[in-house]
Amino acid sequence: MWLRLISFPLLLLAGLGVIAGALLGLMVLLAYPNLPSLEVLTDYRPKVPLRVYSAEGILIGEFGEERRSIVTIGEVPEVMKQAILAAEDERFYQHTGVDYQGVIRAAYSNLSSGGKRQGASTITMQVARNFFLSKEKTLTRKLYEALLAFKIEASLSKDEILQLYINQIYLGQRAYGFAAAAQTYFGKALKDVNVAEAAMLAGLPKAPSSYNPVVNPKRAKQRQLYVLRRMHELGEITDAQYAEAQKAPIVVKHQANEYGMHAEYVAEMVRQMLYERFANDVYTKGYRIYTTITKADQDEAYAALRRGVLDYDKRHGYRGPEGYIELPPEGLPDETIEEALADVSDSDDLLAAVVLEASAKRVRAYLRGGEVATITGEGLKFAQKMLDDKAVPNKRIRRGALIRIQKDEKRHWRILQLPEAEAALIAISPSDGRVRALVGGFDFNRSKFNHVTQAWRQPGSSFKPFIYSAALEKGFNPATIVDDAPVLVDAAQTGGQAWEPHNYDDKYDGPMRLREGLAKSKNMVSIRVLQAIDPQYAQDYITRFGFDADKHPPYLTMALGAGSVTPWQMARGYAVFANGGYRIEPYVVQRIVDDHGNILAQAQPPRAGDESLRVIDARNAFIMDSMLHDVVRYGTAARAMSLGRRDLAGKTGTTNDLVDAWFTGYQPTLVAITWVGFDQPRKLGNHETGAAAALPIWMDYMSKALRGVDEMFQSVPPGVVSVRVNPETGQPASDGTLSDYFYRENIPPAPKPDAPEPGTRAPVQSRAFQF
Repeated sequence: MWLRLISFPLLLLAGLGVIAGALLGLMVLLAYPNLPSLEVLTDYRPKVPLRVYSAEGILIGEFGEERRSIVTIGEVPEVMKQAILAAEDERFYQHTGVDYQGVIRAAYSNLSSGGKRQGASTITMQVARNFFLSKEKTLTRKLYEALLAFKIEASLSKDEILQLYINQIYLGQRAYGFAAAAQTYFGKALKDVNVAEAAMLAGLPKAPSSYNPVVNPKRAKQRQLYVLRRMHELGEITDAQYAEAQKAPIVVKHQANEYGMHAEYVAEMVRQMLYERFANDVYTKGYRIYTTITKADQDEAYAALRRGVLDYDKRHGYRGPEGYIELPPEGLPDETIEEALADVSDSDDLLAAVVLEASAKRVRAYLRGGEVATITGEGLKFAQKMLDDKAVPNKRIRRGALIRIQKDEKRHWRILQLPEAEAALIAISPSDGRVRALVGGFDFNRSKFNHVTQAWRQPGSSFKPFIYSAALEKGFNPATIVDDAPVLVDAAQTGGQAWEPHNYDDKYDGPMRLREGLAKSKNMVSIRVLQAIDPQYAQDYITRFGFDADKHPPYLTMALGAGSVTPWQMARGYAVFANGGYRIEPYVVQRIVDDHGNILAQAQPPRAGDESLRVIDARNAFIMDSMLHDVVRYGTAARAMSLGRRDLAGKTGTTNDLVDAWFTGYQPTLVAITWVGFDQPRKLGNHETGAAAALPIWMDYMSKALRGVDEMFQSVPPGVVSVRVNPETGQPASDGTLSDYFYRENIPPAPKPDAPEPGTRAPVQSRAFQF
């Protein structure tokens, strides 16, 4: 009787088991033929973003929905493989897709703990789920997952399956695959991760949002310790490695710029160029673009521009806090401040901070992440007026004020502010147009408008050399005497209304040599020269340098740079003077490579020296070069002589009402253009000329870029002769105190016996001016 009572339920259970097994078998027979093709795995073509690199191969930009770097299994370091298997599937190389021991262990753990605590998905099953299935938790999906795992194991080797997993799995922060995650979290290649970092990465697949070291560092550390313990238990790491990795701090990349250098404007230029060619494929096909930008040049250009703009901003006073946050009267309300700072972006090292306490002698401010900065002494100087109790209430620095702080050269905190002015810098090689550095603004995250390529601004006096070059073609020479005296221009010659221009300093020096007029940037000299050669001729002539004729109406205002140019155009134009008369085109893309390493396009720029590129006579270029050297030696850019080089040339540029400030200059191997102004044009301030606002940025950059470069000068071309002249008359004189360059055929005749005696002024001799 007892046996019958026991055997009946056992037989019933066995019968139900047989029926369930039969049904399961039937489901497998019906489902297996309908499983999806594995072609997506055998011909793996993941979405790989567009990546932009510097000339040296440093990543400067990435565009696409998924951050992903494809690696082969052979490129994955052993410690990374060990960490992944310890965390996700220790019997990966023993099971056939489904780990039955793991299933039993997980079931026991879940039953004994009273709820679901442990999963049993193998790496193969995760590959099946990631490629073919949804994440819904149903028995049907689990069955298909297991069947797909068997099919995958039958079709691919274990290393091929692991390689797919390593490249495909999502690991947070838009990073897909362990190579992308290593770069995203630690700023390094996968091959360079250490034991602690490998364990941290291996802990992410379970729950990327929960164990993300950027978002949840504490939970990430807990997960890392678990992975390390499993690696140690499995004998993959030694006791010493285990102890060291446990103590190693989590050093996660937090900086605003996630790339190796600040070249955001360059990366965006490239993205736009590639999108025009490849459309949306550009974001998924893994194109790699290598630019001409070099890290050394770009770093120096970026730093010089930001220093120059901040220096300009400091000259014009502190405007007050950016805003105020309501804080309780006392204490450290971390959450309130963190929430407020989450809506405010840092600008590189110019950090947003909330004032906790403020007095005339000390300010304490809370930074994102919990650090409290103390500012005293010199660090308060810039904002001192706003620390006074009598300061305007809506500009006073008090508790709750949102301010900007930065560490100075001595690592002391100081109060600054986000500048309102913008700037641009481009540096190119005059021999072939290769762009070595390009900074399109103060902060790309604040404004993506590229002032190098998109800002059409008046060039002011920096445009004068192109007018002078045209004059040389019309028979002028550097010794031609032109009167620096006030003029009144009627409306017919301006295209608008009568015009009474003036020199910047309102000083007039009378008749002077053309060379001196350019060096001192005399407006009256430029206007008279332009009238003499005819504005229509000048408008046509400047197109040789790459300028648009329609942007420079043929009126006398062209002499003072009243047209419109971009810094990119100015770099191209000045390169003609720097390279001896050849027009080269600036370019920023060196080569385009597909995801297999095949070169799709390679830049092959023509070089200066190719006579098909010549746009001005070699003699013209040489003489203009010599005149532009004098601008630096004794003219408006004389402060550049402090760099200790004699081979620098260029021209300052200041527009009417001090709206735009330029310095456009070069050394024979490098042309650099700097501009400062406001997006909505307005006065930069009294005395903010090109020499004051733009030249310091140029000097800062060039002092670093030319370090170790020998001085060099253009050779005198055939047909140019040096003649001693009388500086008062500009005419040849055997006892002349100066020498100047002339086209051989344009040497002025020696003075006749009745010519004015040395020391007296002669009338303008190359052209008669009608005013």
